[in-house]
Amino acid sequence: MPKTPRIRSSMPLPFLGRTALVSGGGTGLGREIALALLCHGARVIIAGRRAAPLAETITVMESGATMCRAALVDVADWRSVDALAIELADESISILVNNAGIGGPVAPLIDIEPGDWDDVFATNVRGMYLMCRAFLPAMIERGSGDVINLASVSGKRPLAMRTPYTASKMAVIGLTTTLAAEVGPLGITVNSLSPGPVRGERMSRNFRLESERLGITEAAAERAFVSRGTLGRMIEEDEVGQAVVSMLQMSGLHAADIDLSAGMVGR
Repeated sequence: MPKTPRIRSSMPLPFLGRTALVSGGGTGLGREIALALLCHGARVIIAGRRAAPLAETITVMESGATMCRAALVDVADWRSVDALAIELADESISILVNNAGIGGPVAPLIDIEPGDWDDVFATNVRGMYLMCRAFLPAMIERGSGDVINLASVSGKRPLAMRTPYTASKMAVIGLTTTLAAEVGPLGITVNSLSPGPVRGERMSRNFRLESERLGITEAAAERAFVSRGTLGRMIEEDEVGQAVVSMLQMSGLHAADIDLSAGMVGR
């Protein structure tokens, strides 16, 4: 269950007067990012494919503030993204967080079906391109804005049995640095955030599949994975939200990929 935001008058509100759009904002990391931005003063629009999680998150957000809105979108479908841009034409979106993504299959590359491969890239890469294509023009016209793309530590080191996901996250980092070169001179910052293993439903699924593949317990699968990081622990969902807030307050941060992996990349 998402945490209820607690906004106090004494809390610094660095994003007051700004509007953020978070894709995949109804669950998991997107929900935590949305709540963190809301708690720091932003008006937040959460977008996703499923109405029920969006409605649940909006209910929680409205218990702490009224500065929120939900909208349906399938980021992999250009018609859906264009319709979202029309729906949100009355909003001045200055923060775009491209969080929507799927994990894809856990299997050797030779056993992965082409359709499953395409599904991962459609959401994780094409979806990011479509969202930027739809919402960057207004930022360019204003001469300011911030884009944060959710990549993954898996885009920077091998992850066996996860080729489509890993390749898609490598592509996200490439998209980020190239887009940053294009729009940085126009006043827009573009960065990516690469979380490591984040405690939640997706990692629980991965540990379950890994335990079945290796014939070990899920706890053993988790220990083996987490041991790759020097802190020896998983990242919590709210830490990802905090990282996004911190990145947006670093005025010189641009064309960067921030590692939030509990030391997994450094080892």
